[in-house]
Amino acid sequence: MRIATWNINGINARLESVLAWLDEVKPDIVGLQEIKTIDEKFPREEIEALGYNIETHGQKGFNGVALLSRVPFDEVHRGLPGDDSDEQARLIEGVFSTETGVVRVCNIYLPNGNPVDSEKFPYKLGWMDRLNTYVAERLELEEPFVLIGDFNLIPTGHDTHDAKAWWGDALFRPESLEKFRILANMGMTDALRATSSEPSYTFWDFQGGAWRRNAGIRIDHLMLSPHAADRLEGVRVHKDVRGQDKPSDHVPVEGTFAFA
Repeated sequence: MRIATWNINGINARLESVLAWLDEVKPDIVGLQEIKTIDEKFPREEIEALGYNIETHGQKGFNGVALLSRVPFDEVHRGLPGDDSDEQARLIEGVFSTETGVVRVCNIYLPNGNPVDSEKFPYKLGWMDRLNTYVAERLELEEPFVLIGDFNLIPTGHDTHDAKAWWGDALFRPESLEKFRILANMGMTDALRATSSEPSYTFWDFQGGAWRRNAGIRIDHLMLSPHAADRLEGVRVHKDVRGQDKPSDHVPVEGTFAFA
């Protein structure tokens, strides 16, 4: 089974790129972030024509997440518990049955948090606290659990072209990294780092010639429970997608698993 994450930066603006990639690569499950549309305006028919079941948690103009799957959904959960006042669409989870048992895939768009001297940074940290509580509850189920998405988090200096330049940003500062370490220390494995130590970026800003200079960062992750990590076979960053017409500033990251 191939499970991928991709911040598409507007599904309707990038639909042709999404359709072309899905048709060529044919991943089994895909989590999209920043779909930037309400559920009713999501281009279901075009994607369903490629053989995908679709579940969305949309929001007008910004945020929004979706799960596309060749496997039927057994269950779908929308929204991150813990704050009834939070109306931002940033989490959707699907449960799927396979020949080897249940697989749970949770797709997130973690808050950016910038600027750090605004209310956005405490919101990011609070959201990460709630996420860690959510993950801890999922781990108690002792089943394959794959947490994917745009984490807006640079794990280490090795995951940026210029660690000094990024240090202090909401994506790369002690408070954010502490929350991420808590997640990892629960037993969640960074899929790419479990398979490769090479520098590998998933985001290049549209400004300043970042793509041309390969001035990127790695903020799109697959984090795996022990039961999922045991079945990880490989990870691929689809860097070539950044070179297409009207690209997103992110590229897909795909993990391959021994789930039948």
